Formats: sequence, structure tokens, C-alpha cells
Amino acid sequence: MKSLIKGGLAVAISAGLLFGTTANAVDKLSTDKEKASYMVGMDVANGVRQIKDEIDVEIMVQALRTSLADGKTLLTDAEAQTVRESFQQMFRSKMEAKRKAMAETNKAEGEKFLAANKTKAGVKTTASGLQYQVIKEGTGAKPSATSMVKVHYTGTLIDGTKFDSSVDRGTPAEFALNGVIPGWTEALQLMPAGSKYKLFIPSALAYGDNGTPGVIGPNATLIFDVELLEVMGAPTAAPAQYPGKAVVTGAKRWCSTTKTPATSRRFLCPYCAFTWP
Repeated sequence: MKSLIKGGLAVAISAGLLFGTTANAVDKLSTDKEKASYMVGMDVANGVRQIKDEIDVEIMVQALRTSLADGKTLLTDAEAQTVRESFQQMFRSKMEAKRKAMAETNKAEGEKFLAANKTKAGVKTTASGLQYQVIKEGTGAKPSATSMVKVHYTGTLIDGTKFDSSVDRGTPAEFALNGVIPGWTEALQLMPAGSKYKLFIPSALAYGDNGTPGVIGPNATLIFDVELLEVMGAPTAAPAQYPGKAVVTGAKRWCSTTKTPATSRRFLCPYCAFTWP
């Protein structure tokens, strides 16, 4: 975790724009300065959102105003550093305890779901624990573990929460099967092109104990509706001139050199061979 004070709060202190010089709230932004001030406030709020339940905003405002006015603060720099280190240690411990509790809950719920699901008509279970249901069996070629494929998919948690969908984006995903979660690598090798399968992936074959930032928690069991549109062959070897720079622009992830987009949560650039975690 980044230094909480040197991160989000320091932005406000250094810019001097978070709370301005008036206690009156505004309902309209007329000047560039007002808009910039409001933008900084939004950024700082996002920066400290993770710790919002651990801080007193009024006291934070008091410290900001005193510091910006070069007044005498209630903590010296040395005392503030001691508080910062203690707070960070406490917060890390709290988040780790929360993560472990969530991991245990997700694992138990996932195992219960899969135990019931495997008894349903049409659901097949492989030796690894992967479960799948054939919705439509295609007649095309099956991919290998290293094939490039083109697919449409929708991913949900077992409670129905949708976390990703190429269908919603309106653009099929293309990736190498050795660059995705193990459950996908295994399942898609079972699918002839043109097939539609429903996959039920245990956490050990998905994102495991780590989960991913955002919706997919630790030990989450995942469900995917997958249509294998095309088996595209093996990935192209990386030309020597490609450095494989990974770039994030907003919510979009892509390779700056090959312009290959990261179309799944775990992605192997077929040219540069870097992997998004």
C-alpha cells in the first residue's frame, strides 16, 4: 500500500485546492479555478476512499487549513511520521484480515455451489474439477493449449454479478490460450470452433487466493458463457524490434508497440509475450 499521507492527502496539501478558503458549498462551477479545485477534490476523495471509514474528515480539513496557512500543527513532522507508520500497519492488518475472511467465505460458497451444480443434467466435470455444460456443439477445429482464439464471452460470479463481457462491448476477444486462467486453457481445448459452452471454474483454476482488483474476490468461483468463434492458429513469434511495452490508458490495456489490446483480465500479448496479471 502506498503511503497514505504522501499519496492522496499530499495532493490536496501541495495544490491547496481541496477545500478552498470558504466553508460555503457551491452548486455551480463558474471559473477555471473553481473547476480545477473541484477536480482536485474529486481526485483526492478517490485517493483516500479506501480509508474513508478510518479518518475524521473535519479533523483532516483542520490539518489542511492549518498546514496551508503555515500555522502551528498539532503534530510535529516526526510525530506525524510515527502516526503514519502505525496507521499503515494497522490498515494493512485490517485489510489482510478482511481478505482472509472473504477468501474463506468464497471458498466455502464456491465448493457448495460446485457440489450441487455437478449433479445437474448436462453438467460434466473433468479431473481438474472444471465443470462445463455444452449449449451448442460446433463442428470446427479444436484449439491447442497455445492456439490463438477468437471468442465471445460473459463472466459472472456465482451470485450472478457480471464482471466482464465481450458481448456487451460488441467486440470478440482474441488471445493465446496459454495466456489466460487455467480453467479457460483447459475448457477451450474441449470446444470445436462454433461451440457454445457454459463453464463453471473453481477458484484454483481461476484467480485463486489473490483474486483480482475490483469484483473478483479471493477464492471466487467463476461462471462463463463462452462461444468459440474461431481458432486462429499459433501466436506469432515476437519480432526482435518489439520491446513489449505494457500501457494503460483509462480502463484500456494494450501493447504500445503492436497495438494489441488486452481483451481479457489476464492477457498474453501474442507478439511481445508480456502478461497482464
